[in-house]
Amino acid sequence: MKKVLKTTAKSEKRHAALTLLNRNHTEYPDSPEKAKLETFDNAYPERNYVIIFDCPEFTSLCPVTSQPDFGHITIRYIADKKCIESKALKLYLFSFRNHNTFHEEAVNQILTDLVKACKPRWMEVRGDFRPRGGIAIHVRAEEGDPALRPSEPFTL
Repeated sequence: MKKVLKTTAKSEKRHAALTLLNRNHTEYPDSPEKAKLETFDNAYPERNYVIIFDCPEFTSLCPVTSQPDFGHITIRYIADKKCIESKALKLYLFSFRNHNTFHEEAVNQILTDLVKACKPRWMEVRGDFRPRGGIAIHVRAEEGDPALRPSEPFTL
């Protein structure tokens, strides 16, 4: 029992900086610039392993008409020293609901902001957007060492 308590206390101290995860009340940012991306220490920095976030309910606004656009964002990355905290990511992606942007810009901004937050060895952001005017748009952007790109087919 003492060992479990000791481990829990150590974990709580290690993750004390995660302010969004520790809140009982959630405040939703109204733009990506106001959103806070939080990270935590990678427990296995010596290992290359792929982390995948699957976000099928992404919404942003058309920059011309302000009509909602709907997409599916998938993030894959190989962490270095830091990992992205999922609640902070959820709030960050939610902030696009009030943000006017083209699909290509959204995917590239997400990649830029996430790379800045966690400095991964490799990262890919994919956006699969529902048709508007009869055309669906699919965008893929990546950064980091291309030799680390997973070779297996991309499926969930």
